[in-house]
Amino acid sequence: MAAVAYRVDLKGLDELSARELYDLLRMRVDVFVVEQNCPYPELDGKDIDALHLRLMDGGELLASTRLLKPHSAHDPVKIGRVVVSPAHRGKRLGEALMTESIAVCEQLYPENPIALSAQAHLRRFYESFGFAKASEEYLEDGIPHLDMLRQPATQTA
Repeated sequence: MAAVAYRVDLKGLDELSARELYDLLRMRVDVFVVEQNCPYPELDGKDIDALHLRLMDGGELLASTRLLKPHSAHDPVKIGRVVVSPAHRGKRLGEALMTESIAVCEQLYPENPIALSAQAHLRRFYESFGFAKASEEYLEDGIPHLDMLRQPATQTA
């Protein structure tokens, strides 16, 4: 399948327009709450201080992640809410999304590891980006997850 053209958009919450925020939250709720049948608190307070990385095609939201800044110098930056629009699946956007998210994390926090909480069935996908298992499997909102960690590029070079 041909690569999908997209542009990367990185904004803090206050930089998102009302419509951009609506589209972002709607996609996350449609996938995580409705499609995965997983009622959980989507509005958890973490979006306020996060950076929101979006893959866009014109004004259309294709995929997004939420990047949580590290609390201290050696804490990990966290990639979360990794989601591709159901209308755009099968176009390798998940790979593009992770590549772009890792690049931003490494640019902004080159000395920090990158962490994420992965749905267990996606372990190999995240391993392909250099993430390693950092916990045993656990249930989060009824879905098997595991913590994964990617060492800073400065340590892997």
